[in-house]
Amino acid sequence: MNFEIVLATNNAHKLKEVREILSPHKITVYGLGDLPIRQEEPEETADSYYGNALIKAQAVAKLTTLPVIADDSGLEIEAMNNQPGLHSARYASEHGGHTNAIQEILKNVKDNRKARFICDIVLLNVEDKPLLFEGIAEGSIGEKPFGEGGFGYDPIFIEKDLNKTYAEMSQEEKNKVSHRGRALKKLLVYLKITGKAK
Repeated sequence: MNFEIVLATNNAHKLKEVREILSPHKITVYGLGDLPIRQEEPEETADSYYGNALIKAQAVAKLTTLPVIADDSGLEIEAMNNQPGLHSARYASEHGGHTNAIQEILKNVKDNRKARFICDIVLLNVEDKPLLFEGIAEGSIGEKPFGEGGFGYDPIFIEKDLNKTYAEMSQEEKNKVSHRGRALKKLLVYLKITGKAK
């Protein structure tokens, strides 16, 4: 019997990444579109990744008895005072999409190219309190976009261990080193320890 979990998102890219990491461990991951849940993603009004992930998880946890995970993530660029950070999605929409947002970032980043991606995953409906799993990927901003894969800011974020942009990596490579992949590995360790995953 697989352990079933709901990912509180309508983002198909995110759902695919999470499934690829968790499915081999007898975990069935449902997106909102797989269940009779019609939930618009709530407004993210918190001042932390954890707070925003919690808002998203709580909105869905009211509608199902299944365990729920939600994540919030952001790209923090040192030369931009760790922006866009919490507002990474909003920054893209304000600039008319990620392609324009990437060009704006490249204009702002000159000598100091240090950056990191952060992902906070919150798990509800398992214990009597929210559980947090955080992943951080250190890296830098490339001088121009590279690679055809990934989504969002992936073409300009060079992860330090593999020294490639997320967009240049295979999905398998990205899952090993990405901020979301690192957070999901911590979640997986918890699920294995508690006997919910193989």
